[in-house]
This record gives sequence, structure tokens and C-alpha cells, in this order.
Amino acid sequence: MTHHVDPLELAKALIAAPSVTPATGAVFDALEAALTPLGFTVERFIDGIEPDGPVENLLAVRTGRGTKHFGFAGHLDVVPPGVGWTGEAFDPQVRGDLLYGRGAVDMKGSIAAFVAAAAATPVDAGTISLIITGDEEGPAIFGTRALMEHMDARGVKPDMIVVGEPTSVNRLGDMVKIGRRGSVNIWIDVPGTQGHVAYPHLADNPIPKLVRILAAIESVSLDAGTDWFQPSNIEFTDIEVGNGATNVIPASARARLSIRFNDRHRGADLVAMIERIAHDVEPGAKVLGKISGEAFLTPPGELSGLVAEAIHAETDLQPEMSTTGGTSDARFLHALCPVVEFGLTNATMHKLDEAVAVDDLHKLTAIYRGILMRVFL
Repeated sequence: MTHHVDPLELAKALIAAPSVTPATGAVFDALEAALTPLGFTVERFIDGIEPDGPVENLLAVRTGRGTKHFGFAGHLDVVPPGVGWTGEAFDPQVRGDLLYGRGAVDMKGSIAAFVAAAAATPVDAGTISLIITGDEEGPAIFGTRALMEHMDARGVKPDMIVVGEPTSVNRLGDMVKIGRRGSVNIWIDVPGTQGHVAYPHLADNPIPKLVRILAAIESVSLDAGTDWFQPSNIEFTDIEVGNGATNVIPASARARLSIRFNDRHRGADLVAMIERIAHDVEPGAKVLGKISGEAFLTPPGELSGLVAEAIHAETDLQPEMSTTGGTSDARFLHALCPVVEFGLTNATMHKLDEAVAVDDLHKLTAIYRGILMRVFL
């Protein structure tokens, strides 16, 4: 037995519930209301405290007689809408061929498409779970990682997971993500001694030391890339002294850098490398690193193959298998099982007047259903 869910109407309902990260409440109510009639057991829980919480998470499982367990992961939180929309960001409107609203492509639209696909899949075909967080666009501290702990405690373990991020570039189906580079942010603080510029012998200027540290870092070439990953890169993102006086040598100088790295590196090793470089110039320099995620790769195989088959069946496209772009919650989920990411076109994500083609919502529903049928039957 199957049911009918209109992905357009569900996408509208999800968009109409404002859910700037961290998200809780009404948007989860809307999703639960769509899932319960389809036979899903829905569990919701709130984790975390301010400033990074509270965050709501949802785990929905429908158990079938088949042996396969397919997971779909995503997020209901969105970035702030900003000012300047043609309409209201949380008032979904179809104008022409497009549905407008914050989250239309990133990623309430793909969640709606997957729910519609699950509704059209026989209940007893196999087990389907939805792993949905309210904290992907934010720090991601109390979101997917908390969901994974919740799943482990309940023995919920998918055989494979598709994350519904908007991976398509020019046309729906032209790109699937099979991995992501890792990300680490590093802060460098170089101490000095404040003093009058006319008496430099009584002070210790930290700025030249910081400049030498940054020059040494700039000379580092991490790698030339791999078969699946582009070269790792180090980018300086901020330099700060905060000295408002023209005749004062400052007491400290700070810089921040970001490293996006492939699977030839680990975040902790990169932090240690930057620390060594800084201490070679100035032993008193302080280095703090925060790893957002490690690089990972799901090599082309069963999962990416059946996703590509389902895409080709609906679009005649052969998707590119890619590891480009920023991070996603797949950086956590890959520890559970093979993971790939596939969803709508990403041209308008995080932009004013974010919009999805209505036809793409229906095509994505058909592709997701094609994936499910290939997994189960």
C-alpha cells in the first residue's frame, strides 16, 4: 500500500514555518504531520543550550519486511533571510514555474521530495529512516552528532544514507557529492609589549613577528590534490591589531586562517603544523585550532551507482561524482555507513529570492523513489 504526498504542498508547509538556525517547533510539527500517516514512528528531542542551542532533532523510522535499511538525512534550519526579498521569505509563493521561499532548495524542498518518494514506496519494501536536524547551518554541535548518539542507543543503523543537500549545479542531476574536504579554522595570537613608538627599545612590537609567521605559512604547499580531491588550501581570513593610536606599539597582534583539506591530511596534524611554524618564529605565540570536520570519501560503488541510475532514468544525465564545495553533515554520517549527497540545484541557496523549479521538485521525488526501489526491489 502506498500514499500520495504532493511535494509542492509539503515544501510550502515547511517553508511557511520560519526556522532560522537553530530551529525548533513548528517546522518539525509540519514534517511530523506528513510522516505519521505514512507509518513512520517519529521521535523528536531537543538538545543544547544557548548560544548554540536549543536545537530540535527528528528521527523517523518506518520498518519494512525487507532486509535493507535506507537513510535520508537533512536539515530543516535555514540561514537568515536577509533584507530585499521580492515577497516574504517565509510566505511560500509560486510565481511562474518557481516556488520562492527561504529553504526552497536548501533544503526543505528535497526533504519534501523524499517524503513524497517514501509515501509512494511500498510500506513493506524495507526500512526507511529520516535523520533530520535543526542545526546544520549553525555550529552543528547539538544536531546530527546528537542524532547519531540517539540512533546508536536505539540500534538504528542504516546500510546507506543519501543527504539531500542541493548538489546539482546547472541542471537537476548533473552532480552527486561522494565526499567532502575537511575544514579547520586556526587563530594565532602573538604577544608583545606595548610602548611609545619613539622608544622602541622599551617595547616589543608583535606585528613583524606575526608577519613573519604568516609569510612562513604562505610558503607552505600542502599537496597537489588526489584522484578525487582538489588541492588543499590555506587561506588567511582575518588580521587584527585593534590599535587606534598612531604613536603606540601594540601589545598583541592576531590572525585567523582557514584550511580546507583533502583526505591526505587530518585536522589535528594541520593545527600542529601551524603551531610549529608559529613557535619557530615566536615561541610565545598562542595557536588555537577548531576542526569543523575531517575529509571523507565514499568511493564510487553500489550506492553512487544506484543513485546515478535513478538520475539517468529521469533526466538522461550521467551525474559527475564530485567532492567540491564546503562541508555538510555528511562529514559526521559517513562514520555510520556509505554516504552520498544529492539534491536540487544550488544556484539560489542562501540568496535573496531563493527558489526551486516546481518541475524539479517532482523530478527529484521520482529520482528519490527510483533510488528506494533500486535499493529494496
